[in-house]
Amino acid sequence: MAEFSTIGLIGRLGGDRAVYTLKRLIKFLERENKHVLLDDSLSRVLPDHACESVSREQLGQRADLVIVVGGDGSLLGAARSLARYKVPVLGVNRGRLGFLTDISPDDIDEKVSEVLAGKFMMESRFLLDMAVTRNGKPVGQGDALNDVVLHPGQFIRMIEFELYIDGQFVYSQRSDGLIVSTPTGSTAYALSGGGPIMHPRLEAIVLVPMNPHTLSSRPIVVDGNSEIKILIGDHNTTSPHVTCDGQTHVVAEPGDEIHIHKKPHRLQLIHPLNHNFYETCRTKLGWGSHLVD
Repeated sequence: MAEFSTIGLIGRLGGDRAVYTLKRLIKFLERENKHVLLDDSLSRVLPDHACESVSREQLGQRADLVIVVGGDGSLLGAARSLARYKVPVLGVNRGRLGFLTDISPDDIDEKVSEVLAGKFMMESRFLLDMAVTRNGKPVGQGDALNDVVLHPGQFIRMIEFELYIDGQFVYSQRSDGLIVSTPTGSTAYALSGGGPIMHPRLEAIVLVPMNPHTLSSRPIVVDGNSEIKILIGDHNTTSPHVTCDGQTHVVAEPGDEIHIHKKPHRLQLIHPLNHNFYETCRTKLGWGSHLVD
């Protein structure tokens, strides 16, 4: 059983409720005789605490468990910075949808106590590495737990590009862009674009065209170990953007290449024992429940 003695906290203070949740969580962990590490960005805006403040790097190196208080966006940012350290991450939901942060603030004492006692499920989620090259030289990079998205940026114009998978030409396309998504991201932006919902345990990547010029363009699901290359057409009149998880972006130019593949490090995501992916879909996406006789 995992021994969680040093607990790291990451959060996004979007209001009084988030502050209250974090303070409550700190008091609970201190009652459990846990050593609490606060992410330094959080420490600066959370007054009157007696916790040790550390950098995100130190958090990954020293914590046995990291708890993220916020929405899925907060957990996405934590995942990208912590995956390399293999530290397990648990989410407390203070956002809206909460596909990744699945503990309610009202259940903190009960659910976190169960996790500390070793009663939890562990999921391993892969991330994507993205690099933009120009004339063979890197000009930008990023990583994503949800998706890498090629889009027009501030200009509403179609992008011309070619898609290659494992060195094989797939198609040339004119569209608003392309969403390259992990199973984790399949319930996010890719779902809005008409992509399929993929179970988190799948080792697969889905490519979802955004408003393609031809109606025959459909999402493609490929092996998770695929090497994906997107070549920006030379005739584009604008500079398209490449965004990772909606939080970091690179401005590309005509002729650039976008390379995407699976990262070597994975996120270790903790869920309570009663976590059920399909129940989460029913709740968050409004699927029908059991039929009534």
